[in-house]
Amino acid sequence: MEKHLHIIALNVPWPANYGGVIDIFYKLRALHAEGIKILLHCFVYDRPPSEELNKYCEQVFYYKRKTGLLSNLNLLPYNVYSRKDPALIGNLLKDTYPILFEGLHSCYYLSDPRLKNRFKVFRESNIEHDYYRELGKAESNPVKKCFYYLEAFRFRLYQKKLAAADLMLVVSMKDTAYLKREFPRNHIEFLPSFHNDDRITARTGKGDFILYHAKLSVKENEKAADYLIRHVFSRLEYPCVIAGMDPPPVLIKAAAPYPNIRIEANPSQERMEYLIHEAQIHLLVTFQDTGLKLKLLNSLFAGRFTIANQMMVTGSGLGSLCHLADTEDEMVAACRELMSRSLTETDLAARTSLLFPTYSNREQAGKLAAFIFTNIERTEGTEN
Repeated sequence: MEKHLHIIALNVPWPANYGGVIDIFYKLRALHAEGIKILLHCFVYDRPPSEELNKYCEQVFYYKRKTGLLSNLNLLPYNVYSRKDPALIGNLLKDTYPILFEGLHSCYYLSDPRLKNRFKVFRESNIEHDYYRELGKAESNPVKKCFYYLEAFRFRLYQKKLAAADLMLVVSMKDTAYLKREFPRNHIEFLPSFHNDDRITARTGKGDFILYHAKLSVKENEKAADYLIRHVFSRLEYPCVIAGMDPPPVLIKAAAPYPNIRIEANPSQERMEYLIHEAQIHLLVTFQDTGLKLKLLNSLFAGRFTIANQMMVTGSGLGSLCHLADTEDEMVAACRELMSRSLTETDLAARTSLLFPTYSNREQAGKLAAFIFTNIERTEGTEN
């Protein structure tokens, strides 16, 4: 019997080059490999439609996101209200297949009474009101700061809509515990993020530079990169590379006085893969312990040594695979120690034992399909 699944994505998930779409794209690919027939719904605003998605989906529908001031004059979160479209609910009502809502941003129709009898899955990526509040704290522009705080307030109110979900799939153990407290009657499961590594590809031996990689236009990542430039990389004698999408001028200016620090703006996928594999150290810092940081998984699957602060590993269970450092002095000391070490086969074996099967895309896709379709079959059996 064929299994069909609607997936509502907040954006076009290709190219899969930042956290918000990486989980979605590699989930599509893994579910397709499991034989699931996917009907994908995407909101278009900063990325064009993609032929790549047709490889993994039976159908792909595109809707224009309604951005601008009018979508912000609402008690609903701007990021939710701007993703409503009558054509979307119309397409969902053409059949009775289960629906996977990717993130709270895509949940405008989650509690719609027309979908009352449908099996609905919420895929959590962040506790959004916490995430936007932290963005507000980090933002210096007063208009943007007000928007982030307002959005945090609106998301906190909107979160109650999640009670309409038949199943919640959550990316971190910390967020799983939180949602179980908030929604004790709902079925909630820990299901880590899907990612671009089906196997460990880290290379033994040594590299000669330290890497921080992220979507640099995101305020959280800009803050982390600026911290590393001023307090860690500037104190080291080794080459340090900061690579990612759309670095703001403030970062380029901050790095300019230091000859050992290089910023690589908008590297190609091939260049980013080279940097990730060849770096001796991935230095990962965050000041928000929300969600699961995909850059952490990427570093552990494909990089040599990973230094991370405690917030980076919160809720992941992966702290034992990293060298934990929370102060600038600890980070500098850890860098100096690890630059002289070689990654060994023994190191990789330890990673394999912890990363698999929990962080295997194939295992996760099998679990996801079982969660959805076993529940549906059980419900149908009860009704009959």
